[in-house]
Amino acid sequence: MKEFELKYGCNPNQKPAKIYMHDGSELPIEILSGRPGYINFLDAFNSWQLVRELKEATGLPCAASFKHVSPTSAACGLPLSDKLKRAAFVDDIEGLDESPIACAYARARGTDRMCSFGDWIALSDVCDVTTANIIKREVSDGIIAPGYEPEALEILKTKRKGSYNIVKIDPGFVPAEAEHKQVFGVTFEQGRNNFKIGSELLQELVTANKELPESARRDLIVALITLKYTQSNSVCFAVDGQAIGVGAGQQSRIHCTRLAGSKADTWFLRQCDKVLNLPFRPELGRADRDNVIDGYINKNEEDVCAEGNWQKYFTVRPEPLTAEEARAYLDTVEGVALGSDAFFPFFDNIERARRSGVKYVAQPGGSIRDDLVIECCDKYNMVMAFTHMRLFHH
Repeated sequence: MKEFELKYGCNPNQKPAKIYMHDGSELPIEILSGRPGYINFLDAFNSWQLVRELKEATGLPCAASFKHVSPTSAACGLPLSDKLKRAAFVDDIEGLDESPIACAYARARGTDRMCSFGDWIALSDVCDVTTANIIKREVSDGIIAPGYEPEALEILKTKRKGSYNIVKIDPGFVPAEAEHKQVFGVTFEQGRNNFKIGSELLQELVTANKELPESARRDLIVALITLKYTQSNSVCFAVDGQAIGVGAGQQSRIHCTRLAGSKADTWFLRQCDKVLNLPFRPELGRADRDNVIDGYINKNEEDVCAEGNWQKYFTVRPEPLTAEEARAYLDTVEGVALGSDAFFPFFDNIERARRSGVKYVAQPGGSIRDDLVIECCDKYNMVMAFTHMRLFHH
């Protein structure tokens, strides 16, 4: 297949639209089901690069959940704790512990479930039946993977009455060194960002504390590779082999850090007993439960515990999660890694990161206030590496 006609571009008025290879060669994909759109393919090709690089860097099967050309999370295929299984709504999935690729997607999808609603999925490895059974019951736009087990493919083809978008990518495809795109009729050209992210990027430790365990190196690599495919400005929190909070596309870096930190806090609090034991009405769907949990934790537009509201969601009225309880729980969190796609211009980012349990930091360095950022890290006995590599993505 040398080109694929799309229904429309970013918006319905943007026609005609298609994807094709600039040199006239065959596309490196097969469309096994559905008809992916313009934004679907942007998510597909960005997310595939992410999981491919993450697997190469960690040696583990990896998965990503993408929305609007940024990851909600990316994760390695490590086993989930019982509480994390419950928080991610996968505690009933048979064979989960035996499938690293399923564990990777369970983590990625379970990190920021509100933002992952209607996601695009990327898998570094062949999609197996266990992974397909997780995907089957989630609201999702499509998936890209290097292959599918026959039974897994049949399961996925049942989604959306047979119209679910399923793309197979050639894992051996190597794109051209130069990238092109047009803006306002003007063609831009640049070299692909082939910079390899690995542990060698974390050699320059600029803080007094220079103890960087292997688990923290892995988590910093997860954060940095995730940032490489996140719309800038961006900051990523990671722990236990997964991105747990992604702050994307903000004009101010502190807003990136606050956004990523609030998402990480929500991920942690979803695993506290008071949230895990919320007495949901049995008929309440998964997406509605996600919305209610977010409202319960973050006190959003609707007080879900208020009289007249709680009856819609719960069998009995739950006690609210107080700010003091949430803070006390988050104060027990430690060992979180943080990556930034560009330098921190002010130490306020470190102050905010500390409130979400950050111990390890990787950022390019190069600010005129680097000394103040290092000083703030030293105050909290953090470890910070200067990578000297910006990771902007637009």
